[in-house]
Amino acid sequence: MSSAAVASILKTTPFHPRTSPLVRAQTWRRWAGYQVASAYEPHPDREYAAIRNAAALLDVSPLFKYRISGPDAARLLDRMVTRDVAKCRVGQVLYTPWCDVHGKVIDDGTISRLDDQTFRLTSAEPNLRWLSMNAVGLDVVIEDVSERTGALALQGPLSRTILQLLTPADLSTLKYFRLVNTTVRDIPVTISRTGYTGDLGYELWVDAERAVPLWDALIAAGTPYGITPAGIWALDLARIEAGLVMLDVDYFSAHRAMIEDQKSSPFELNLAWTVSADKGPHNGRRALRAERTAGSAWGFVGLDVDWTSLERIYAERGLPPQLPTVAWRTSSPVYKAANQIGYATSGCWSPLLKKYLALAHLTAPHFTPNTDVELEVTVEHRRKRASAVVKKLPFFDPPRKKE
Repeated sequence: MSSAAVASILKTTPFHPRTSPLVRAQTWRRWAGYQVASAYEPHPDREYAAIRNAAALLDVSPLFKYRISGPDAARLLDRMVTRDVAKCRVGQVLYTPWCDVHGKVIDDGTISRLDDQTFRLTSAEPNLRWLSMNAVGLDVVIEDVSERTGALALQGPLSRTILQLLTPADLSTLKYFRLVNTTVRDIPVTISRTGYTGDLGYELWVDAERAVPLWDALIAAGTPYGITPAGIWALDLARIEAGLVMLDVDYFSAHRAMIEDQKSSPFELNLAWTVSADKGPHNGRRALRAERTAGSAWGFVGLDVDWTSLERIYAERGLPPQLPTVAWRTSSPVYKAANQIGYATSGCWSPLLKKYLALAHLTAPHFTPNTDVELEVTVEHRRKRASAVVKKLPFFDPPRKKE
């Protein structure tokens, strides 16, 4: 299908007038019903390098965004998610999953407290129906503002330097997972110190009609600092290094899983830290309390694949190791001796760490750090096993992310 045909079917983001001419390789992809770039160049190398060495500009507008307001707004969200929303202060952002009654994850996203009675919830999938079901009997207004709100992620070690040139807000005082309502070149925006790269970075939330001027201002100020528009391929490499889960890749929504084995709890996704142990009633509380006591059957971990082992299994076929240029998103079995103990869900060659990495679900007790395992690798149509070591996530966690 031609890119023109794809464009006629999919929606475009508010930044499309600027991003579209830059997609040289026409590497379009679908994200939540939108047309977005996998990469602006044929390969994501330069875009990834900008995330880790300068600053990358990513259009993340396809995220679903809900404005939740009213006297019971906090009560609704506290009933729905695993974090303690009552402790969330104005100007704070919470990352959180939310679960069904059985404690299995439906989706994950962020909650931003905009004022005493107003929140913004972001999610990977549509959640309006779920919000409405949980809001029965509550004094709350739920608005889907997804199409009215553009979102940009400015990520990388120079992101603060660039953004500070454009806003009167003192970004040196904006803490990790906090937000500020301000302007960028007189354009009203909300800036949150958040992102999906595991690096220093910010996300900017703007009315859709002001999106293009915001893009232009950031590009103009950031060009001397190496700002680079980046697509999903570069983002995928960064989020794997950061050990961040992706819906429909590393886990399935409990609402769409076909069998129980496709469902995961927050504990099984390395998200135990997001589950409040002492908050009041919320979806899945009973099941999550029981799992906290009994322990989890699965763990979500990193795999550091041994390079010498990779070289050996490729050399057996007279080949050098063949590494993917983009992250893979397929299920690959993981073994301990003769037994399969789990599966990897995504992986990549890390240009920064110079390692072959994977994210994996492993059964207890094999998810203990430093456990030796084997990852299935296909070499010339033959299934081989490469040695790997279980690692606690994240692989990459620079101090600048929170400083």
